[in-house]
Amino acid sequence: MIQKLSFISTLQYKLLLGLFYLLFIAGPSIAQEGGTVFFDSIYSKRLENRYGENPKRAISIYLPPGYSNSTERYPVIYFLHGFNSDHRLPGEKELLDYAIERNRIRPFIFVISDQKTSSGGSFYSNSELFGNWEDFTAIDLVEHIDKNYRTLARKESRGITGHSMGGYGALKIAMRHPEIFSTVYAMSPGALTIVREYGPNSNTFRELSEIKTLEALNKTYFGSVMVAFGRAWSPNAYKAPFYCDLPFEFKGDELTVHQDVLQKWYDNLPLHMIDDHLTQLQQLKAIKMDWGRNAGDRFTIQCEMFSQRLENVGIKHLSEEYIGTHTSDIYTKEGRLPQQVLPFFDEYLEF
Repeated sequence: MIQKLSFISTLQYKLLLGLFYLLFIAGPSIAQEGGTVFFDSIYSKRLENRYGENPKRAISIYLPPGYSNSTERYPVIYFLHGFNSDHRLPGEKELLDYAIERNRIRPFIFVISDQKTSSGGSFYSNSELFGNWEDFTAIDLVEHIDKNYRTLARKESRGITGHSMGGYGALKIAMRHPEIFSTVYAMSPGALTIVREYGPNSNTFRELSEIKTLEALNKTYFGSVMVAFGRAWSPNAYKAPFYCDLPFEFKGDELTVHQDVLQKWYDNLPLHMIDDHLTQLQQLKAIKMDWGRNAGDRFTIQCEMFSQRLENVGIKHLSEEYIGTHTSDIYTKEGRLPQQVLPFFDEYLEF
């Protein structure tokens, strides 16, 4: 009898030990697995060009916890990266897992495509020479994701967001493609209009007028940005080495404004696109933008101008100026992406 009790106690001990392992050791390990970041790629004929830009683009896809063990379909948020960045977002898995765990957003799919180019960025625009990056983003990329992953393949379940150059791209693509995306959140968008370093009264175009080689260009930040603008919006196959036209040109202290080129830029700057895209803007379910108070005049001024213009023409939207710089507290657990951007999509996307 004593031996039988001893046997039962040993069995109970083993069972309790196993339960302890599942609850306190294996349990946290399983929970920590969270979602998965998967790297894919897509070749797009829309990006084929004769100027060295690779038509095969890398893609980062975050798949939420439980994706591999279910048949559930998920909404998709497309994230557009900034100038000189790519599809790799440091700490992406941990940040998105955190947002889901803390109920900032329900499980979703998060997609980033690599749109870094030899000039720093595509500006998510169709270029006659350098590839149709807008069409790649809005059409090819979305079709690829819907075909190969379990998405809710409808506009009501697609959102688009991005930071800086990506914020610009998110606004522009949402304005042009409300049949594909229903909601947009632009974080600190740039290139909304021509102000400060983008304009003729700064040193940017004076310096550019003296630069004759790609090597020298790569040493200037705003010069590189202006050439990226030019390659996106006013490409010129006969104007080596940058292969683009610029709206402002200096010869010594004499400024020449090329009005035809300037108009091409206006046609691609969201502030100047509003009047021609009122119908499309009205079709969007929700629009939000934000910017850091200490980001510098070129960001705060143009963001305020864009928001004011939307207000003046009756486009409902949300806008927020927060205490921060252009890059501070965005990709941290207490930063803009998990605390403001993702809850916005949780509110307005259909799950």
